[in-house]
Amino acid sequence: MLRHLALALLLTASAGEAEASTPFWGDKESQARTIPASALQPGQFVWSPELAPAGPIVVVVSLNEQLAYAYRNGVLIGYTTISTGKKGHQTPTGVFTTLQKDKDHRSSIYNNAAMPYTQRLTWGGVALHAGGLPGYPSSHGCVHLPSVFAEKLFEVSPLGMTVVVADESSAPQEVNHPGALAPVHPISGEKIEIPPLYTGEVYRWQPELATEGPISILLSTADRRVLVYRNGVEIGRTRMVFRDAHRPLGSHVYTVVGTQQPDAEGRMPAGYEPDWTAVSVPGLEGEAGSKMKPEEVERVVLPPAFVAAATPYLAPGTTLMVTDAPILPSTTGVEMTVVDNAPPDDSSTEDGE
Repeated sequence: MLRHLALALLLTASAGEAEASTPFWGDKESQARTIPASALQPGQFVWSPELAPAGPIVVVVSLNEQLAYAYRNGVLIGYTTISTGKKGHQTPTGVFTTLQKDKDHRSSIYNNAAMPYTQRLTWGGVALHAGGLPGYPSSHGCVHLPSVFAEKLFEVSPLGMTVVVADESSAPQEVNHPGALAPVHPISGEKIEIPPLYTGEVYRWQPELATEGPISILLSTADRRVLVYRNGVEIGRTRMVFRDAHRPLGSHVYTVVGTQQPDAEGRMPAGYEPDWTAVSVPGLEGEAGSKMKPEEVERVVLPPAFVAAATPYLAPGTTLMVTDAPILPSTTGVEMTVVDNAPPDDSSTEDGE
């Protein structure tokens, strides 16, 4: 009996020591959503999944910026400082899918080093995981993330998530320096080629490009554009008139609330009007639960035909992000190289860090 008790205490102590030996990297809380990625200090991050509660996720890692961007349903829901491979251990560029997930992974090469929230990108040892963040490339090839960001991304990411690692020599500028919109397809990782609205083209509405899934809308007063995404695919965009443009509209996030459900074709009933309610995101917590102000709504003028076409699809759960910042990407760059993610023929795989 005493021997069993002693063994139990030993196991408990060992587990506690193992937990205590796992370092913690980076900030414990998200910065405000209004802080641009370029202003983040080492270890800082922004995480606001409320902008797109559902939809496919894709992560873009910029080696030049030492930043990573997480998109869900085509919308930027998080961005963070990172540390990638140092000289002699450079992180490979290309398109990857996560091959394994391990919350409590430890390196089989580097002194049993802790690699919490590992999402493996290659069978040769490259992965996303929590790790040191000195402000410059310092890893043995992995992508180090702040501990909290790594945990949150791990929790929402499916196995097989697409991850694009880019630098100036391997990817177009809008992939290496991404913005508010996902620059790559959520599944293939290939650069998205969406033509702008042509001269004389007021709006574009193509719901047939994605017939199911959640809808996210982005409105930019700087670009005078509204873009609509469904299941990570752009299905519409329109020009807009912004009245009293000298007064900023500010940053806001809304979601459609209600109990009505769409029909089998994903359309709401005739006469439907979406009920927009503000949601809480880092830096905008005080707006939660408030409604759109009529005087602000009147400053945004959209083509009536676009409103009529889009409204039936704005079911409860649809999200809208309003920003005064530009969201449209540039259109220059070179082709992306795709990395082969097939596992090795033998079973002798090694972990990076």
